[in-house]
Parts: sequence; structure tokens; C-alpha cells
Amino acid sequence: MSTTAPLPPTPGAAGERPQLTFTARRRGKPPRHLADLTREDRAAVLREKDLPAFRADQLSRHYFSHLTRDDAAMSDLPASGRDELVAELLPQLLTEVHTLQADGGATRKALWSLFDDAKVESVLMRYSERATLCVSSQAGCGMACPFCATGQQGLTRNLSTAEIVEQVRVAAAACRDGLLTGGPTRLTNVVFMGMGEPLANYRAVVNAVRRMVEPSPAGFGLSARNVTVSTVGLVPAIDKLAKEGLPVTLAVSLHAPDDGLRDELIPINSRWKVGELLDSARRYFDATGRRVSIEYALIRDINDHQWRAQLLADELLARGKGWIHVNPIPLNPTPGSKWTASDPHVEDTFVRTLRKAGIPTTVRDTRGSDIDGACGQLAAEQLATAAPKVGVPEVKEPPR
Repeated sequence: MSTTAPLPPTPGAAGERPQLTFTARRRGKPPRHLADLTREDRAAVLREKDLPAFRADQLSRHYFSHLTRDDAAMSDLPASGRDELVAELLPQLLTEVHTLQADGGATRKALWSLFDDAKVESVLMRYSERATLCVSSQAGCGMACPFCATGQQGLTRNLSTAEIVEQVRVAAAACRDGLLTGGPTRLTNVVFMGMGEPLANYRAVVNAVRRMVEPSPAGFGLSARNVTVSTVGLVPAIDKLAKEGLPVTLAVSLHAPDDGLRDELIPINSRWKVGELLDSARRYFDATGRRVSIEYALIRDINDHQWRAQLLADELLARGKGWIHVNPIPLNPTPGSKWTASDPHVEDTFVRTLRKAGIPTTVRDTRGSDIDGACGQLAAEQLATAAPKVGVPEVKEPPR
């Protein structure tokens, strides 16, 4: 039996290998924002302006607790110079291009323009017991996964800490203001599963997580256990994250248990193989006590074979029990895509095989399929429109 399945052709020239990109061309820095600074640094900035340090905490509470950057709502700050202070430390970072709704109003997908006209997406989803925001950490992505809309765009640039955090503030305000069906609620979960490879923008992502979990006025006060950081497999960064003292959930986008196929699906596998990646994931569990999530997009006739489910179970169990949870993900359909979701009976066999082996397995509840819910598709439409001018290939592939 062959251990690899033939892959459909990918965009680009025949035989062309995907190019991994870890750095992007400099495009200028986003404006400095309060969320880029620690609580101590904010106080220092205020002292430099001959203002008492406690004003920094007042400004921070408006942003992190009241979820506003409107100076008119900050009556506890002196009227004189208030607008200038807010404009300097709470500049506008995201401009809404458009927002789409799905799932009866329980899902909102937003396309944002940044200061340099780079585009990113975020998706806010309401469930019965939680409200989850999927954030982007990069504009585009340099990991070049062929079935990923964002990966086919290439890397435009890393987001700043504040650009990530601002996605959270806007979503938290939307929850509070009842913009999701069911009325006002509270943002409870954040997942770094939007555009980009989070661990390729390591410092900004870790700082953003700190703002999310630190209590007000330093941050939003979310539970670290409700924050998930995903990666396609940057092994040194996983080991580094394990030492940060942040008990966030690590999600490994595996998508294949064998190197032959994963080399094709996930180009970073050419640097760190499946075994090395799973070893680092196990080390993360040992260091943090947090069960690792194994993400596995089921792609019809590519990686959804029963024997691959058994191989996946064997690889995980070889590193012990109780340290992982597998999330098979039905691929979000995209019109015209070569990559399609597995047949339901094939998905069922895959899941049953894992569960029979004793692997905790939950099929991911996909959202927003009627609004190009897979991340990167809205931005891809914009890039496709501009392709004749900027040389960006047409992108129709769904993401991980």
C-alpha cells in the first residue's frame, strides 16, 4: 500500500516548490499604541508628558474594561489635552472594509484594512456556552501550504501587538453591544487560527496574549486556558512558548501523520518532521500541563484514509496517553476549489478509528461556510482583484 496520495496541482509553475517566508519587506511601523506597552511603560510615557502616572491606568481601563477609544467617554481624564492624549496612545489601527454574517447572526466575519492598506480578517462566533474570536497574527502567511487561501497569498507583514489586541477589543465590544444573535454576551475565548503563522510572529503574539490575560488595567483579564495558539510546526518556538509561563492551549496543525504526505501539504515539514513536531508538542504538555490540540483538516482522497487515522493514533500513543485531543476539521467548501471535504462516511470511519484507539476526538464545528468562512478568502478576493497590477496569483484554495 502506498503511504502517500497524489496531490492535485497547486498554483504556480509546473514543478515549482512552495517558498517558505519568515520575514517580509519592511513597510513602516504601525503607530504606537497603548496595547504595545506594558503597564509600567504606559506610566513612564505619561510621566514624560508631565502627567501623573495614574492617568495611564485610567486610560487603560477605558480601553481594556470599557472597550472604548472615544475620548468623549473618558470624563475622568482632564478635558485639557484629553483628545491629544487619546489620539496619541489610542490611534485607530483597524478600518472596517466590510463585515458578513452567517449562521443566523451567530457568526460575524470582518475584513479589516490596516494603516498601510494591508488586509486581515477576524471571525467572531457565538456558541451556546461561549463566544470565540478567531484572530489574525500576520497579513498573509509565509508557510505556503497549498490548500490554504492565506498561505497562497504569501506574507505581507507581521502584525504588531496592538493590531492583534485591537481585534479582541472590537470583538469584545460587539459581544457586549449585542451584535451577535441572542443579545449581549461576553467574549470568552480567543484562538490564533486566523491569517498567519502565530509562532512566526512570536514576540508580538506572546505580548498580545499577555494583554489578553492580564487583569485590568493591564489587559482584558481573559483566562489563559481560553486562549489557543496554533502552529504548523515551528519546533523551536513551541519549546520557547512552553517556558513563557502562559498556560495557553497549543494547537498543532498536523493534517498528515506521515512525512511523505506532510512534506507536500505543510512545507515547513521539510525542516521539522512529524516526529520532531509531536515530540515538542509532548514537551509542551509536560511543561504546562495543558492538553495539546491536534488539528487535522480532512481532505477527500488525500489524507482521510482509515490507515492514516490508525497511523496518527499510533504516533500519538507512542508518546503516552492523556496529553492530546484530536480535532478533525471538515474542510470549508470553496467554489471551484480542487480541495474538497471528505465524504461523511469517510469522516465517520476516520473518527471511529481514532476513538477506538483511545484518542479523545471531537469533530470541529465549522462556521460561516456561506460567507467564505475559511480564513483568508475575503482577503484573497481583494488580492485576486488586484492581481493584474501587483502580480498576486488568483487564489481559490480554502485554508487550514
